Amino acid sequence: MHVLILGGTTEGRRLAELLHGTPGLKLTSSLAGRVASPRLPPGETRVGGFGGAEGLAAWLREHAVDAVVDATHPFAGTISFNAAQAAATSHVPLLALRRPGWVPVEGDRWREVGSLREAARSLPALGRRVFLTTGRMGLDAFADLDALWFLVRSVDAPQPPHPSRMEVLLDRGPFTLDGERELLRRHRIDVVVTKDSGGAATAPKLAAAREARLPVVVVRRPPVPEGVPVLSDPEKAAQWVRAHLEQGSFPAID
Repeated sequence: MHVLILGGTTEGRRLAELLHGTPGLKLTSSLAGRVASPRLPPGETRVGGFGGAEGLAAWLREHAVDAVVDATHPFAGTISFNAAQAAATSHVPLLALRRPGWVPVEGDRWREVGSLREAARSLPALGRRVFLTTGRMGLDAFADLDALWFLVRSVDAPQPPHPSRMEVLLDRGPFTLDGERELLRRHRIDVVVTKDSGGAATAPKLAAAREARLPVVVVRRPPVPEGVPVLSDPEKAAQWVRAHLEQGSFPAID
């Protein structure tokens, strides 16, 4: 049985670790290639796009893929919709593996928005020194905010267009609460911008902002394509795959 993991996330790597070496299972992890030095999962890997939904469907047929697990980043919307279309046309079962989103707690000063451009429009009324943690993609949405100063944290260096008043911090999670507290203090941050990526690796910035009573602009994640079953636990996703090996069919997911 051949399973394709659309990965690049902690959950995708964990699923590959759980399934690697399973008798009767061939495993391929696909990475988008947007990070220069990605953390590679065990097993076979491929890097780069497929050429849209049609290209992915052709790849599934050519490589006799029996199931696809979409374990991409919650904001990698294009590949998720391509995967849904390709799986449907190829009659291949598809599962989405998504970490749970963040939930505000008492003391949070969140402003939820639907896009990076909406986040940018909200900033002038909230602060002047911005901690921007949305990654290196999409910085053009903030490029015309010349009155604001940005601390941009990303794994790889961003390319223009981007804000003119900007300091780049190249770093990769997981981050600590003490480290995030010090970062906010040292750079005199007065507003934080983040995507609702979920998970624990980058959540300490939310706790640090809560303690400092800073506003946080949170970009809502796009929905999973309609009709695609979703699990949040790599262990359960691995059980879903193994059930097919043992029973000859994939169990239904409520």
